[in-house]
Amino acid sequence: MAKITAVIDIGSNSARMAVFKKTSRFGFYLLREEKSRVRISEGAYENGGNLQDFAIKRALYALKEFLLIAKSLKVRKILAVATSAVRDAPNKAEFLKEVRKIGINLKVIDGEKEAFFGGVAVANLLYKENGVSVDIGGGSCELSLIRNRKVEKTATLQLGTVRLKELFFDKKNIAGAKKYIKSELIKLDKNFKDNTVFGIGGTARALAQVIMKKNEYPLDILHGFTYSNKELEFLENLIYKNDEELLKVGIKPERLDVIRPGILTFVEVIKYLKAKEIVTSGVGVREGVFLSDLLRNDNLMFPKNFNPSVRTIIDVYNINRKTASYETKIVLNLFDLLKNDFKLDEKYKKHLTYAIKLSRAGELIDFYEAHKHTDYILLNALHYGFSHKDRLLISKIIRFHKRKKIKKREVEKFKNLLPKKEILEKLCNIFLVAKIVNQNLSMPEIKIKKEGKKIIIEGKNLYLASEKIKTKKLFFEINIINKG
Repeated sequence: MAKITAVIDIGSNSARMAVFKKTSRFGFYLLREEKSRVRISEGAYENGGNLQDFAIKRALYALKEFLLIAKSLKVRKILAVATSAVRDAPNKAEFLKEVRKIGINLKVIDGEKEAFFGGVAVANLLYKENGVSVDIGGGSCELSLIRNRKVEKTATLQLGTVRLKELFFDKKNIAGAKKYIKSELIKLDKNFKDNTVFGIGGTARALAQVIMKKNEYPLDILHGFTYSNKELEFLENLIYKNDEELLKVGIKPERLDVIRPGILTFVEVIKYLKAKEIVTSGVGVREGVFLSDLLRNDNLMFPKNFNPSVRTIIDVYNINRKTASYETKIVLNLFDLLKNDFKLDEKYKKHLTYAIKLSRAGELIDFYEAHKHTDYILLNALHYGFSHKDRLLISKIIRFHKRKKIKKREVEKFKNLLPKKEILEKLCNIFLVAKIVNQNLSMPEIKIKKEGKKIIIEGKNLYLASEKIKTKKLFFEINIINKG
């Protein structure tokens, strides 16, 4: 696969290009994303589905400049797809011919394929293994049923924000829109039910931002933001708000004309699916297209226990994998010896493992403040496969590991996302000792044992470690014995 790949997605509302750069076989990151609100579907639904000349012209202008960006970034492969509005258009051949003239081979995908790509993206890049992805676009709504990180079923419904706007909302017919939505939903296979919905697309992201603002959520991170179905009543009330009121709650000006049909569709779909929680996805069709190419020989799944964000951080920040593996063994050994005394849940092994593996990322920026830089890097770059609680705990173990006590004000705003301060402090202590043992970076051979309440570590080349540990105040007694 090409080292730098661009994926272009022409939806009913927007045209987007995402550029991905590989760092290793499965490691990758988003290098650039561009969006143009071309509204290729504008006027189409009232004109037999035909794409209008002014909309085609806007799309071509945007695509030409997408190509300029791709050339500048040395993109070696371009994968381009078009969805609902183009596939439904009787005059799509005319549009595709014009797109080919500027050098893009645009593939029109059907609704089932669009749903599949969205499903592949969330199955690989969100932290839950099961659920239903819901992607509300301008012309249609795509759903995929995901079980054990595999797409089992897909469906497409004629429910889109622009479609409903032109057919119902422009005519002030909300009751008619609701009736129409329900008539589409009953077409779904009865197996499309799950406690979890993965919200894909602009509507889902816009509504997540509104809820985050309302609840004063402490993280400015959309991907993986999770909320309960108790928020549906609040969202439903937004349909009847005027533009000024919608702007105040956080709806962006450019989305005002389509947000009401989007809200109505989103709420009705979640109710129909009987979902109890909504996980917001920052990925969708573009990532699904990219992953379908990247993982085409791997059953469209990353290897077991592989995380692309972790691998990318290791690649980009040049982390020594042997050192990381050595320190991981120590931290897990210490955890097992102390978990009963500290009353630590087994789940925290995962957080300590990722924290220790990635702890040196910030050293590339500034050695003396590396823990602060690593905190920021991990909180913002552990994008795929982690919940917000996971990301926050991993990053804060690194941020506070040099202290025995953490100031309450430093974690107060995260109280609903982090474990109790005492738990965090104990995890930090375990992390710190594992780092100190490898103070000289030689990965010394050691023996670790527990005698009563005391941890004893002995081995050669531990002079610096034994000296360092004496300056630390810990929650447990420890003796590092240097044998030469």
